[in-house]
Amino acid sequence: MHTSVGEFPDVVSYNCMVELKSESFLPLAIYLKSCGLSNCTGVSFIDSTPLRVCDKRRICQHKTFKGSSQRGQCALGWFYGFKLHIVTNDQGGIIDFMITKGSVEDCGPLRFKTFIKKLYGKLFGDKGYISKDLSTQLFANRVHLVAKL
Repeated sequence: MHTSVGEFPDVVSYNCMVELKSESFLPLAIYLKSCGLSNCTGVSFIDSTPLRVCDKRRICQHKTFKGSSQRGQCALGWFYGFKLHIVTNDQGGIIDFMITKGSVEDCGPLRFKTFIKKLYGKLFGDKGYISKDLSTQLFANRVHLVAKL
């Protein structure tokens, strides 16, 4: 069914929506960090996903995030942009998240004490989180890292 503009008189244009989206990102992230996160239940899951800022063939032409984004690698191959690292509980609630440059390895955020301070119990991740030093550090902070070989 096709709708006309008359049915939605306050709809913004695409360009205006892009501007509003960029203005609302930081307040939304601050809200999530301050009061929108869930608590750890003792069973947590961690993973990262790439946030591509442009096609890898246009890296040299890209100017918006020049200097702040980097090339990185994920299970789907190489990309240019950032990584979103998320820790969730067994009920699907977001315990914490972090956005890093694309070149940061998956287990990088777990090395920050502020990122793991809310965690305890079992933390499940993929093979990108396998590190003997990291497992020892997490175990000292009441977290048992479980990763598939």
